[in-house]
Amino acid sequence: MTKDLNTGLRFGFLIHDVSRLRRVVVDRALKPLGITRSQWWVLAFLSRRDGMTQTALAADLDLTKVAIGGLLDRMEAAGFVERRADASDGRARRVYLTRAGSKMVITIRENVEQIELQILENVSEDALNQAAATLLTIKETLLELAGSEAEALGSDPEFMT
Repeated sequence: MTKDLNTGLRFGFLIHDVSRLRRVVVDRALKPLGITRSQWWVLAFLSRRDGMTQTALAADLDLTKVAIGGLLDRMEAAGFVERRADASDGRARRVYLTRAGSKMVITIRENVEQIELQILENVSEDALNQAAATLLTIKETLLELAGSEAEALGSDPEFMT
């Protein structure tokens, strides 16, 4: 069966709009913590995969090596993360949450919990599960289409599910 390209395009724009609006609402909820979107994204990624290489973190966040370096400099100065040399590759640096970073992750989760419940209050559990399954299928297809480029960018299918 042929799919309507306009429906697919509208779906893509809708995903983008939902993601953008969610970030705006979450940013507002986290503003009292004095943490930026870039910082809470770093903390979120590290909370799920602590010890990522700086390069993989940059790729996952869609940042340049220079941008992630400056961001991590500021986060290290604030005491949220620490960088260590990779044991097997002296050129690579791994990024780890500090105790303060782990505490901030907990605080972020507490601040975002009510917002997440509000965002999803009009969506049934079944509809949410179906939407998640659909998005996961689309993501898997995109990872296949990206192929080696997804690997080079550091995309980890397990991490993002």
